[in-house]
Amino acid sequence: MKMLRRIAFLCLSSAVIVYGQRPAAPVPETTDRPSIPVALDWVPSALGPLVESAAVKNSFVLDRTLLGATAALLPDSEEGTRRSIRKLDGVSVRLYRFHDAGMIDLAQADLLREAYRARGWKHLVSGEKGAVLHSGTTDVWLAMDGVDVRGGTLLAITGKSVSLITFAGDLNPVDLLRLRGHFGIPNFSGDKLEDAH
Repeated sequence: MKMLRRIAFLCLSSAVIVYGQRPAAPVPETTDRPSIPVALDWVPSALGPLVESAAVKNSFVLDRTLLGATAALLPDSEEGTRRSIRKLDGVSVRLYRFHDAGMIDLAQADLLREAYRARGWKHLVSGEKGAVLHSGTTDVWLAMDGVDVRGGTLLAITGKSVSLITFAGDLNPVDLLRLRGHFGIPNFSGDKLEDAH
């Protein structure tokens, strides 16, 4: 028993000495804004006043299980898209419809946009009349760590509707190319971006 204690002590001592001789780990670089995880249930507080008078309010979340089932339905020719879908943690969709045009307070929409900017998300697309929709405005933000995409949000406002679609996952730019046209991620016709196989 004394021999086992002595061997354990020598091993532990050797590990401490070796670890003590290792160079200090580099101090991680700090950024102005820490990475905030993409939470599918988070929406800016400005969304409430923006859609309070909506006649129809729908929301749902596609979790990993449902996304996996969706990926399984894709044809074999879209294996790359299947892999990209499996990297998603989830997709949340919020749809609001109004009886009459002009009921949407565009000042509140600007506050909504500001909330994403304040979180450090990259404003990728801002378009009016035809960027993604045939009428209205469309904004796309991405939450990024370097070139890795942790998630994104699409805000589409027409005269009688507001749609907010958020996705979360661990994606790279190629995954975004593959996911265009799925789950509300816009598919920009003529954007000249092609997935290299």
